[in-house]
Amino acid sequence: MYTQAMDLIAKEAGNTTPATAEPEAYQREFDAKIDRGDFIEPKDWMPEGYRKTLIRQISQHAHSEVVGMLPEGNWITRAPTLKRKAILLAKVQDEGGHGLYLYAAAETLGVSRTELIEALLSGKAKYSSIFNYPTLTWADVGVIGWLVDGAAIMNQIPLCKCSYGPYARAMVRICKEESFHQRQGYESLLVMMREGTPEQKAMVQDAVNRWWWPALMMFGPPDSESVHSPQSMRWGIKRVSNDELRQKFVDATVPQAEVLGVTLPDPHLKWNPERGHYDFGPINWKAFWDVINGHGPCNRDRMAARRRAWEEGAWVREAAEAYAEKAKRRATTHPTAA
Repeated sequence: MYTQAMDLIAKEAGNTTPATAEPEAYQREFDAKIDRGDFIEPKDWMPEGYRKTLIRQISQHAHSEVVGMLPEGNWITRAPTLKRKAILLAKVQDEGGHGLYLYAAAETLGVSRTELIEALLSGKAKYSSIFNYPTLTWADVGVIGWLVDGAAIMNQIPLCKCSYGPYARAMVRICKEESFHQRQGYESLLVMMREGTPEQKAMVQDAVNRWWWPALMMFGPPDSESVHSPQSMRWGIKRVSNDELRQKFVDATVPQAEVLGVTLPDPHLKWNPERGHYDFGPINWKAFWDVINGHGPCNRDRMAARRRAWEEGAWVREAAEAYAEKAKRRATTHPTAA
């Protein structure tokens, strides 16, 4: 769901100069497709920098969907009602499916799923910083749906028009399912705020206080510090800047908070009639980078869980490979039986 990789890619991705006359012609054709708004497909020629940027972004997005199952999965056995448990199970299952769509999209760029996962487990690849915070109460599950999935939708809708075809097509379905996630989170909070006890209402406010600023950080660093965004926007991978998306999210969320009856934890938050937008306070970017660099509250726990899942799932991968090899031999030996 999450594209902070835009601002974390290595400098070599910017080198797209063709080495020979033939690639120059391919480069012109590629640029023309981008200018026309056409999709780039897996068999099309593309600059190496474009390919590497997509691998980094799509793989981080996939990793984020899978790691994102952990904070809410923690509450499946403790959901307050059967209805809430069923909804949460469906949501966590959706996130796993999103990861599969995105890993498949990344594989069309010539990288294997094993390589992508090993990069995550080694620490070379990143996932969204938002999942390195704990879910302390049931209200956190609702606030994640409202704020975190709401920010994800804001970030991801433009990706439905990403220049790379497989990624754009995957995002269409993902965005539809994320909209369900956002609605169910908001509805859960609305019930607690309208029908809950004073303690439950305080629990919701506490969760909002803890998740508001990390949600704003999901859009990545400010445009002035996002050195790779211009090239990504030129390639049509990124369509809207970090600051524009963040402002759009704030503008949409403040009225929702008023309906809920919660206070967003920002004393500087107010409507600016001259700009036609809400002003909001400064973001603690040091905290953002601390989490990105592995020093968040749950970084170690999240990676330990993923490593454990990878190790414990080894027998499944081995069995699947053995079955595929057996089927291949059978098809070669007995073609009609296949």
